[in-house]
Amino acid sequence: MWRRVLKTLPVFLLLWVAATSFVMVDESEFVIVERLGRINAVYDTVDSRGLHFKAPWPVDSTRRFDARTQLFDPPGRELFTRDRKNITVDPFVCWRIAESTDPSVAWSDRPVVRFFRSLSNRAGAETRIDSQLRSMLTAEVGQIELDQLLQVADSTTGPDNEAGELEQLSERLQRQLGRHTREEMGLEIVDARIKRINFPIGNQQAVFERMKSERRKIADRYRSAGLAENQVIKSRADRQYNEIMARAKGSAEQIRGEAEAESIRLLSQAHARDPEFYEMMRTLDSYKSILGERTTLVLSASSNLFRLLTKGLPTEAGFTPARKTPDSKADPIDVTETKP
Repeated sequence: MWRRVLKTLPVFLLLWVAATSFVMVDESEFVIVERLGRINAVYDTVDSRGLHFKAPWPVDSTRRFDARTQLFDPPGRELFTRDRKNITVDPFVCWRIAESTDPSVAWSDRPVVRFFRSLSNRAGAETRIDSQLRSMLTAEVGQIELDQLLQVADSTTGPDNEAGELEQLSERLQRQLGRHTREEMGLEIVDARIKRINFPIGNQQAVFERMKSERRKIADRYRSAGLAENQVIKSRADRQYNEIMARAKGSAEQIRGEAEAESIRLLSQAHARDPEFYEMMRTLDSYKSILGERTTLVLSASSNLFRLLTKGLPTEAGFTPARKTPDSKADPIDVTETKP
């Protein structure tokens, strides 16, 4: 058995040497090859992608670093503005290990080597970025007033992203971070922005109440203006109504007066043609309105009503009075018409 193991051992050793004597550099990574703890090769350029030869492990060892863009999204932190307003600023940073453009540069000056020596890995890089970002935000936000930081064109839009203070603050952060991180740590800051600005939880309720109060004042102002306009419209409508009704009443009175005048004129003409007949018709109309089934009428002997009841209709009007006999029970106003 031991002989068999000794015979197969060189085969395993050859396979192990062959497997560890090559390094494959992917497009999404940078590779550092170390020989006994010292850097022997660096593959961090576009031309260095592919398969490379190295001494077998443990003589040469490889360290791989992600070359893709990384997102660092730290939690929001409370800061003070220049007017001593406490706000919570929530930033984010997009970063990556800088790519070497000149393969002739010494290995110690390569960005990935600086990254490895100063930060070692992604966690170390984000810790350093967070520290620098915190100090920069504290200094920058402390020089800006809250009104300038949240300046908007109108109430329906967000902060002005074209030329506002918030956009300028993001540009300054990106520029400062990029200058320090590339020179010291071999990092490239792709983007740095302020994602959100909010008030601390302890102050949010008071801020919301103040916002509600301001909106309530605006609503009351609009409501008062609406009520005033309503009163103006109602007053105008009432005035127009009164004017129309006054003209209508004036027209009605005028028409009524003309009709009454015409009626009086016709009555006057009729009365002038036959006054006695007119008086008789007036008397008969009076009978219709006065007399009923149980009417008791007391008249003087000189009354016109009594005269017509006792003497009957005059003969000049074309009627003959009813003939009365001592025993007759006929109605005293019963008349007969005499035909010509």
